[in-house]
Parts: sequence; structure tokens; C-alpha cells
Amino acid sequence: MEVNVFERYYRAEGVFSDVRRRGALVMLIGDSEAGHITYRAAVSFFPHVSEEDYAVSYDAYFEKELFSGKGRRSRKKEAAYLEMLRETIDGLAGENGASVFWEEPLTDERRG
Repeated sequence: MEVNVFERYYRAEGVFSDVRRRGALVMLIGDSEAGHITYRAAVSFFPHVSEEDYAVSYDAYFEKELFSGKGRRSRKKEAAYLEMLRETIDGLAGENGASVFWEEPLTDERRG
């Protein structure tokens, strides 16, 4: 079962497929099945051309696996991965010529 452990929209900058992106959805995703757990950090950049525009773009989606192995969801592990989420997302964004502005959230955070 896949769950977004954490997600939040932030102001961002980047250009993908010749379209300027001004928002990003940042996620920590947990996927648990039959005694196996995987955690991934993910970011999707989207145009955010108006206050109501939260249409996530799949042509500007990047993720990195943080852990995969035996086990199940753990609050302790999730707290550790949340601590490294900003650094991981900054790396993914930087590798793709984009930036996330952490001090400028567009929504409240959601936890699953």
C-alpha cells in the first residue's frame, strides 16, 4: 500500500518542456507490501499560474529511493527521512535546474 507520509506545496522556479514552473509538490512516499517497505523522496514542478492552479505535471517529476528492505512503516524511520527530505529534494531540484523555496509554502503540510 502506497501512502504519502508527507506532502506540501511550495513556491519554486524551474523550466521544463519550455514551460516555466512556479510551484512544486514535495512528498515523502512510503510503499509497504508483504513485509517489505520502500521510502522515496519525490518532487513535481508545476506551472502555478494562479492561486488556484495546483495541477501537478508529470513531465517534471523526480524521485529518489531512500530505503528499500524488510520491515514495515515506522514513525522513527519516517522522522529520520523527513529530516533529510529538504536536502534530498534540493539535490533532485538542483540536478534538474530548479529550486524549491522552503520558506514560501503554498499550502499546509499533509501527513498520511
